[in-house]
Amino acid sequence: MQTIYRLLTGINTLGSAAYLVICGSLMVMGQSPFTGQAMLLVQVGVGLLLGLAPIVIERLGHFRFPIILLVLFEAFIIGSVLLGTGLQCYGIPYWDKFLHLFSAAMLAGLGLAIFAALTPQAQLRQTKPLLLALFALAFGTLLGVCWEFYEFTGDGLLGLNMQRYMQGHTLLAGRAALMDTMGDLLADVLGSAALAVTAYFGLRRDPAWLTTFEFRR
Repeated sequence: MQTIYRLLTGINTLGSAAYLVICGSLMVMGQSPFTGQAMLLVQVGVGLLLGLAPIVIERLGHFRFPIILLVLFEAFIIGSVLLGTGLQCYGIPYWDKFLHLFSAAMLAGLGLAIFAALTPQAQLRQTKPLLLALFALAFGTLLGVCWEFYEFTGDGLLGLNMQRYMQGHTLLAGRAALMDTMGDLLADVLGSAALAVTAYFGLRRDPAWLTTFEFRR
């Protein structure tokens, strides 16, 4: 698993750096490969920093993230920022919904890690698998809802279209204006539920399964 994490970190770092150099050079020469290239460069640069952030946080905090969460996080950054935003893969049907499924499962796993970190070990081993599964489901879904708040705020303050309430310059109405947001929320629930169900049966089989999602010193 550690090898996979290093591979994904390398792909994100080198891929983002190559994108910044190549697309940045083309933009300077007046041959931008994508519309809004300057903003795309900023976002890919932020994605590069986000991909390296866990390493910095671990060194400053003197702890280790669960390796499975690091793998999921790096894969998500590659899919959402480098490929999705930088290379415009969000234009591929259901790319966004897949990332919502993926990120919700990752965040539900983060919920398990936080629960384990805040609960004394003796009490944690006695916690019912159903309670842990429900917490993971609720945590992952809650953060998905918070993301929709962020998109709604960005659309209102900056005139963006993150919630896809417009097609081109035409405002959608009724159910059509809600389809993207409701689809995102459904994907968040399903992704969180997938991790929650996995956690439930994993803990029923072996309580030590939870160590997969525990922070380490």
